[in-house]
Amino acid sequence: MTSAAPENSRNRADALPKSWNPGDVEAELYEGWVAAGYFHADTSSDKPPYSIVLPPPNVTGNLHMGHAFDHTLMDLLTRRKRMQGFEVLWLPGMDHAGIATQSVVEKQLAVDGKSKEDFGRELFIDKVWDWKRESGGAIQGQMRRLGDGVDWARDRFTMDDGLSRAVQTIFKRLYDAGLIYRAERLVNWSPVLRTAISDVEVKYEDVEGELVSLRYGSLDDDEPHVIVATTRVETMLGDTAVAVHPEDERYRALIGSTLHHPITGRQIPIVADDYVDPEFGSGAVKITPAHDPNDFEIGLRHNLPMPTIMDKSGKIADTGTEFDGMDRFEARVKIRERLAEEGRVVAEKRPYLHSVGHSERSGEPIEPRLSMQWWVKVESLAKAAGDAVRNGEVTIYPASQEPRWFEWVDNMHDWCISRQLWWGHRIPIWYGPEGDVVCVGPEEQAPEGYVQDPDVLDTWFSSGLWPFSTMGWPDSSAELAKFYPTSVLVTGYDILFFWVARMMMFGMFVSEDPAITVGKAAQRKQVPFDDVFLHGLIRDEFGRKYSKSKGIGVDPLLWIDEYGADATRFTLARGAQPGSDLSVGEPHVQASRNFVTKLYNAARFALMNGAAPGELPDRAALTDADRWILDRLNEVRAEVDSSFDRYEFGKACEALYHFTWDEFCSWYLELAKVQFAESDERAAATRVVLGAVLDAVLRLLHPAMPFVTESLWLALTTDERGVRTGGGSIVIASWPQDSGAPADTVAAQRISDTQRLITEIRRFRSDQGLTDSQKVAARIVGIETADLSGQLAEVTNLARLTAAGDGFAATAALEVRLSAATVTVEIDTSGTIDLDAERRRLEKDLAAAQKELTGTTAKLGNEAFLAKAPDEVVAKIRTRQEIAEAEVARIGARLDEIAKLAGK
Repeated sequence: MTSAAPENSRNRADALPKSWNPGDVEAELYEGWVAAGYFHADTSSDKPPYSIVLPPPNVTGNLHMGHAFDHTLMDLLTRRKRMQGFEVLWLPGMDHAGIATQSVVEKQLAVDGKSKEDFGRELFIDKVWDWKRESGGAIQGQMRRLGDGVDWARDRFTMDDGLSRAVQTIFKRLYDAGLIYRAERLVNWSPVLRTAISDVEVKYEDVEGELVSLRYGSLDDDEPHVIVATTRVETMLGDTAVAVHPEDERYRALIGSTLHHPITGRQIPIVADDYVDPEFGSGAVKITPAHDPNDFEIGLRHNLPMPTIMDKSGKIADTGTEFDGMDRFEARVKIRERLAEEGRVVAEKRPYLHSVGHSERSGEPIEPRLSMQWWVKVESLAKAAGDAVRNGEVTIYPASQEPRWFEWVDNMHDWCISRQLWWGHRIPIWYGPEGDVVCVGPEEQAPEGYVQDPDVLDTWFSSGLWPFSTMGWPDSSAELAKFYPTSVLVTGYDILFFWVARMMMFGMFVSEDPAITVGKAAQRKQVPFDDVFLHGLIRDEFGRKYSKSKGIGVDPLLWIDEYGADATRFTLARGAQPGSDLSVGEPHVQASRNFVTKLYNAARFALMNGAAPGELPDRAALTDADRWILDRLNEVRAEVDSSFDRYEFGKACEALYHFTWDEFCSWYLELAKVQFAESDERAAATRVVLGAVLDAVLRLLHPAMPFVTESLWLALTTDERGVRTGGGSIVIASWPQDSGAPADTVAAQRISDTQRLITEIRRFRSDQGLTDSQKVAARIVGIETADLSGQLAEVTNLARLTAAGDGFAATAALEVRLSAATVTVEIDTSGTIDLDAERRRLEKDLAAAQKELTGTTAKLGNEAFLAKAPDEVVAKIRTRQEIAEAEVARIGARLDEIAKLAGK
């Protein structure tokens, strides 16, 4: 007796389009989630908290692939935790991006021939705020396109009043504690932007320059002189010494003496310093303390003068030479030419490839420059950040990144926090008319007649407060009590030092604040986050780092437009492993799109056949296939949970991909078709099992693929009357749990044997020239001994076999070794194959295989070729020869079989 699908099942399938078109539904689904409040965190909830703060993208930015990668992983974590019963806060926001934003607005003014000075500081800042309101929120719409489940009601901006108050508060506390000071130190200087910039904003590139060897001292070989080499000839105007190694015999007699500077006329000393490598070049180096980091340190050790020879725009200044007023690069040429005329250029090497730091924002080479700036004394703060990891208060994933963390925090230099900009948090230092200095807190006023410092703070200063300033600090708040410390920080390993370290230092510094030591924080660790997950960088399919300027990479919105958000997200999540870079390209997202399509079609099939989650029948009433798929689901769920808990996103997604495609779709759905054709009782049980497995698969996939899983899950959990039996959304559905049932290993082995038998028969059929649609008579011998009697219907149906009738005569036979016995499959292919057509096809294939065999054999027999060819080339040719030999043998055997059949 067979059982047809219930009449209402087709209606449930028809509620879905015949194909998945993500652009038709994604926006509506997302806005529905937001309107329903699914992403809004409730501070009064008694659920355990789980919180992530979004690394704030620049307000000037767009959603690039690095953002998409970051956001996908955070959304996956928060969606899963929400389904696991946690009260989840994923807090969004943006960074004011001081340099980048000011540059954008200044460029707009320049179109009209204006500069910021034409407006003055206050009016210019007003214009920046106008730009931010009009154009700065583009990334929020792009986050919606990706499906970010953030709490939009708590969206923050680093220049908001509350965050500005937090910045002013911590600055004063650090200042009062003696951890902020003002000093003249060497900084990365951008002559175009006319400001100091941070290390993270300096990108090093190999450039072709020239290495010039110069003679200092006398031109008379019998008089004291040294040879030094430099790629930056112009900096010689600021030389205040020549350094040699103290044990270098060549210069020992000169140490302590002076040399005549070739241009300035100053007498500069020869100093001994262990920094100098006597084996490199001449063993003598020119020392320009105000324009080179290493020279600066030598200058401090030897108490050398430190004249700055360039102004803020990179022009030579205050040297008293004819080069004053020249751009640094023009001066480089002119000074070299003068020295050459005087006979002081000993050698020139052109081109000379060397690494040069460039400003990420303006593109020009940065200038190390001595400048009066504000600094944070980091020693005690960095030690606390290091100890937090050493003591296990914070766990870094992967652990392989820990040595890099310790290397950085244990050797951290004081941090330059001032920037010569107008847009940003202005430094709360005021100067009195008599030289007095006061630091003004958020509730304080500067004394009358005092003038505020013109500089603003480094953007990393305010973003270093992000985990707690966004939750209301320095005031006590329900958010701090419930959600701080945050659960995990997700970011790329490339900003481990610049941002993560800042947050750790500030978080540890304020850990005793009454606003922090309440609620969750009072009972747990005084750190800004429990875990730090560091992912790698996004690269293209050829392994090249994404670079907008070099035209390498893809706008993720193009992928979302073409393939949908789910395919884009799954591509990124499937490739994510702790600390490893991710190479992705068009083939990867196409594969993910195909996976989405496979899932969608499988769900439509299930709905058309009446699948619906419900109470499972007693396991004794289930088939081997039912028990096998339920047990495999339970195993995969455990593997997925374990992988997600270790931030092994790629491993979890890979397990879900192969279970869904290879086991659920490719096998269980096919086995279910056979079971649907059996009794009503069997079909009904199959519908429940199919519904239960599909329900769990959709839940497990939802964090990575939210849109298609929501659409399918709503259809699956809506009955024929239109009543949603599973709740309002998969977003708030429960995460699959351990079934508690012991695995049926006997059923698993029978299904494994069944799969192997069917696969081998299909392969054998193909070798015999049968098409997939052709049914062929067969006799299966030994199936009882192999303990597969209960799977005979599945084998015959899925292998396209019919029972051997009267007069059956096998024309071919196949032996398949299974776990319990060997099964012999005898097939009668007579009358099912066009022997002439098959012979012609095989003869054509044989000719091609023989040609390949002849060619590879000839090459391997050519001694001259073998003497020149690389080993890997020879190995590839030998492999091709072996494959060709096997093909010739296989096709020859098949032609013999065809000849026998023709003879009959």
